[in-house]
Amino acid sequence: MLETISIDTLKAIFDTLPVDLTFVDNADTVRYYSRGDDRIFKRSPSVIGRKVQDCHPKSSLHKVEQVVTELKSGQKDVVEFWINLQGRVIYIRYFAIRNEQDKYLGILEVSQDITDLQKIEGEKRLLDEG
Repeated sequence: MLETISIDTLKAIFDTLPVDLTFVDNADTVRYYSRGDDRIFKRSPSVIGRKVQDCHPKSSLHKVEQVVTELKSGQKDVVEFWINLQGRVIYIRYFAIRNEQDKYLGILEVSQDITDLQKIEGEKRLLDEG
């Protein structure tokens, strides 16, 4: 059983994660994005309440629609891709969010700069120097 966590605590947790989060509800409306000055894809407060289709260029609208359709229908649970952006490698994943009864609730977009992660070799143990 989960204990109750305040909205403020949840926001702080999401804003602390080293990823950008955006949640689009089951009606394709943007309802949340994590804040931060270091977001890969900057968001304006005006995006809240807008249809996700209206947040992308017309040239990529067919791709947005395909991702939404595949996740809503249950055809896929995750859609992922990566791009090179200003010398950095950006890994973008879309997750279908469903409740315990498998009802579709929306999509969580998770974007992460993985450039430095790709350079990791060997191991570093907790509290190791360096």
